[in-house]
Amino acid sequence: MGPSKPPAGVLNVKGERSLAHFTEDAKSRMPTLNISTNVPLDGVSTSDILKDASRTVARVLGKPESYVMIIINGAVPISFGGSEEPAAYGELVSIGAISPDSNKKLSKAIAELLQSKLAVPPNRFYIKFYDVKGSNFGWNGSTF
Repeated sequence: MGPSKPPAGVLNVKGERSLAHFTEDAKSRMPTLNISTNVPLDGVSTSDILKDASRTVARVLGKPESYVMIIINGAVPISFGGSEEPAAYGELVSIGAISPDSNKKLSKAIAELLQSKLAVPPNRFYIKFYDVKGSNFGWNGSTF
């Protein structure tokens, strides 16, 4: 397996990877959603969850899906309200595009996804949103 291909627009004139050649628009495209749940993922189509979550994040934030990263961790010990019934916690980090409106839309969409795919009730899911500066988000051995 060779080196991964960088997103469009990241090669400099010599064909080398270079963050200096990102446009301001491209720098604002790096959302990552990290979800932890106490639900075991054995026998669950995590691929479906990853694909659905990736499309949802891209759509709601108005960012190209090619820049979206989704992480899901299952069977994580979680107690919510003193109960170990199915629950989940998520964090979404993005350079820009975080707003009260997008946060509500994402909270609803991801909660619905977790309920349909993992039987996590929406009232047992927290999600935290982070709007970070490019200098606080790393990629390819540097920052944006």
